[in-house]
Amino acid sequence: MSAPAVCTAGVDEAGRGPLAGPVYAAAVILDPRRPIVGLRDSKQLSPARRELLAVQIREHALAWQVAWADVEEIDCLNILGATMLAMRRAVAGLALRPSLVQVDGNRCPQIADCCDRVEAVVRGDASIPAISAASILAKQGRDALMPALERAYPGYQLATHKGYPTPDHLAALARLGPSPQHRRSFGPVRDAINIFET
Repeated sequence: MSAPAVCTAGVDEAGRGPLAGPVYAAAVILDPRRPIVGLRDSKQLSPARRELLAVQIREHALAWQVAWADVEEIDCLNILGATMLAMRRAVAGLALRPSLVQVDGNRCPQIADCCDRVEAVVRGDASIPAISAASILAKQGRDALMPALERAYPGYQLATHKGYPTPDHLAALARLGPSPQHRRSFGPVRDAINIFET
């Protein structure tokens, strides 16, 4: 199946706010001849619906890629820099070179060598199907990792809250201290380190 003359990739991230785990990004080039019904911002979908749509996206998209930046990169670059790095990796990994990349939010990664043009679209995950698809793949991919991190670092309930700063997570941090998957550049994790170092 040949690609259309103009390929537009949607890009979005998942996991900027958590205290633990990598930040994920995805890039998706949808096939206009194979529309996917029900695409929307991943946060508005149930886990079961997200999983179903993720399967359809991977089967029907012209190209897709999921990438991430790990905790060490987050702590080294800061979360914005690491998010931009994950987005760049996702776009660079696409099997097709996009003519246009549309990124959810108000900032764009440095990807001039990976596409012809890039633009930021505020609330694009709610209005542009390719960005919605990227949002779904990024969140589904990151959520799928969290049970493995919980098995590796029990006690934090990472599979339940996905690393976000819930009361249970903060209580576990205070009780156990940070794991190797906790972002030491984030305030609540720094606070936990200070408690354990004093």
